[in-house]
Amino acid sequence: MTRVLLLSAYDAESHRYWRRGLVEAFPEWQWQELTLPPRYFSWRIRGNSLSWAFSARELLEQPYDLLITTSMTDLAALRGFVPQLAVIPTLVYFHENQFAYPVTDSARADVAPQIGNLYTALCADRVVFNSAWNRDTFLHGVRQLLQKLPDQVPVGLPDRLASRSCVLPVPLRDRPLREKPLEEEPAVEESGVDWRDNGQARRLLWVARWEYDKGPGLLLQIVRELQRRQVNFRLCLLGQQFRQQPVEFAEVCALAGDYLVQAGYEPDVHHYRAWLASGDVVFSTAEHEFQGIAVQEAMAAGCLPLLPDRLAYPEWVSREFLYPVEGLDLEQQASAAVDRLLVLTAPGATVEAPDTTQWLWRQQKTAYQRVFDQLLPRDGV
Repeated sequence: MTRVLLLSAYDAESHRYWRRGLVEAFPEWQWQELTLPPRYFSWRIRGNSLSWAFSARELLEQPYDLLITTSMTDLAALRGFVPQLAVIPTLVYFHENQFAYPVTDSARADVAPQIGNLYTALCADRVVFNSAWNRDTFLHGVRQLLQKLPDQVPVGLPDRLASRSCVLPVPLRDRPLREKPLEEEPAVEESGVDWRDNGQARRLLWVARWEYDKGPGLLLQIVRELQRRQVNFRLCLLGQQFRQQPVEFAEVCALAGDYLVQAGYEPDVHHYRAWLASGDVVFSTAEHEFQGIAVQEAMAAGCLPLLPDRLAYPEWVSREFLYPVEGLDLEQQASAAVDRLLVLTAPGATVEAPDTTQWLWRQQKTAYQRVFDQLLPRDGV
């Protein structure tokens, strides 16, 4: 039996979604999972090797055929603390990279997270990214960083990383992920969904964390533009919230008023799925998105996507679902987004949501298996 050690050093929601799907897709393997909670970011990405090496050493020193880690893992240090890990074929999965995050001026000078990403990738036998945009921005960032270093910089590192890299998206689950399976779906009246529009308004979904990198300023401008044009709409804001969040979210909620039918995280999986299935359009305002799992799930539920023409989005959808943002200020971007919305949802429009079956685990498993087979010893296949 193939024995796999799976490390998720900053087990955020999307990381957990991928990790559980991966384990479920390969039930014939023996999995050992180690995770750390997604908090105290600066400490976690630097200290995970220390935490694991001296609190889970017995598990780390077991014999494994394959080591799979997320890019948040400080793999170089962990291998130093636990030398047995250095001889195991290793795959590193990049949900994101620290070169492409929009950062504040105060954080711009701190290259430690980028160095950590670089060292971890160099330790890997295979480096896998969830989108081509993620891969390309990582390699570009590595080149820029190395050019800034004063001396003794090895040549050819970006090319070495590129040769080991490939793109495999986080697959969508073939069935809903539940902690406790339910016997049956809730009745319609119990679904938690109430658009309060009698079927006349455009039902708009925004599904993202309530953080600055998800574009709250543009979200606010779009709501203003919708109201300025007197568009009949209802807005459902889903996504994880935090104690501290950009003030624009409060402004959006206040401005939307009766147009707002949901504001915040929906913990019940059935209610969440009901919101997705009942929406007309899922739109994004993100300034950073390495894949966009929540948007893809909404598309799989039948929503039309309305996405900025940047980041990973052009990889997933055709241009009819993209609105321009390059070189435009927020008001112009909002106007372009509403223009595109009105085209997609015009009376008599026959636009259909893109086919998402390509992103399901049953479609992606073969590609994952092919990469794993390149790493596994022959007697472990």
